[in-house]
Amino acid sequence: MSRIRLLVGTTKGAFILTSDGRREEWDVNGPYFGGWEMYHVKGSPADPDRIWASQSTGWFGQVVQRSEDGGKTWNPVGNEFSYEGGTSTHQWYDGTPHPWEFARVWHFEPSPGDPDTLYAGVEDAALFKSSDGGGSWQELAGLRKQDSGPQWQPGAGGMCLHTIVLHPTNPDVMLVAISAAGVFRSDDAGATWRPANKGLRSEQIPNPEAEVGHCVHRIAIHSSRPDVLYMQKHWDVMRSDDCGLSWREVSGDLPTDFGFAIDVHAQDPDTVYVVPIKSDSEHFPPEGRLRVYRSRSGGNEWEPLTKGLPQDNCYVNVLREAMSVDSLDPCGVYFGTTGGQVYASADEGDSWAPVVRDLPRVLSVEAQTIP
Repeated sequence: MSRIRLLVGTTKGAFILTSDGRREEWDVNGPYFGGWEMYHVKGSPADPDRIWASQSTGWFGQVVQRSEDGGKTWNPVGNEFSYEGGTSTHQWYDGTPHPWEFARVWHFEPSPGDPDTLYAGVEDAALFKSSDGGGSWQELAGLRKQDSGPQWQPGAGGMCLHTIVLHPTNPDVMLVAISAAGVFRSDDAGATWRPANKGLRSEQIPNPEAEVGHCVHRIAIHSSRPDVLYMQKHWDVMRSDDCGLSWREVSGDLPTDFGFAIDVHAQDPDTVYVVPIKSDSEHFPPEGRLRVYRSRSGGNEWEPLTKGLPQDNCYVNVLREAMSVDSLDPCGVYFGTTGGQVYASADEGDSWAPVVRDLPRVLSVEAQTIP
């Protein structure tokens, strides 16, 4: 029977939660790197024993850690991230020039078939690639040097490249999402890029339909239907049916269309999950009720999933990296909260149970299915 491993990054260390295929009882191990912010912990789909972790503090900066034994032991690897032509600038909040400065790794995206190929999205927004398992890094500088690059500005959490989408059948096609610049697409394996924000509208910026400047929170894809993408934006849940070339809103009957996390059911590409929060200034569930919403029709029609979730006086948030699904049948769905809870559903979201309640603020949750 397959096992499930949850890789959890928090503000004070990483945790690894494991269970068998029934997903009823869980072992909790950690913290690894206690006291450090672990922005993202991600396993290789090509090698279940290999895991990467983004470790960061204000004192010692950014460290990339790698495990070759499923998280039992760790070693720092390739921590040289250098912008090409790093003296160029982008815009800051007030529109003044600001130099590109490396702060941290927000997101790892490993190749589905090659355990040595790994991409990293960083702050300030740039895309890096490693071909030796994280031992060394090279910037795919065509993204940052794209014509609109000097006009990019940070979102409230910084100017971070937080989502990397690798097309499952066409290795030349890649997409990234940047807060607060928008979506960009490459059709030549990352050499050149173009904005992919047609259909996005953001009332908070001077030109609501501008080519760049949109605060995208997260993009999700299903490997069996890669031309269909789902987006949770700073206001609006969106869908693309042409791999990001155009977008349309599918917020439908959600109680609010603001949120951070979004993911797609492992077997059914029409089933999508989001966790709405009240607004961009009140980052907690509407009415203090923690509800995951599920659409079985690819958007527009949504149902609240509440069984096992707190429905009174709950004021936590679910961050952009903090939701994941496993590949078992029925599909397991998981999310972590800023209150330190990690919830699991072994029945596609119909019912939920806490795996652990009192972790530090959860930054990321990644589910691995282990043979």
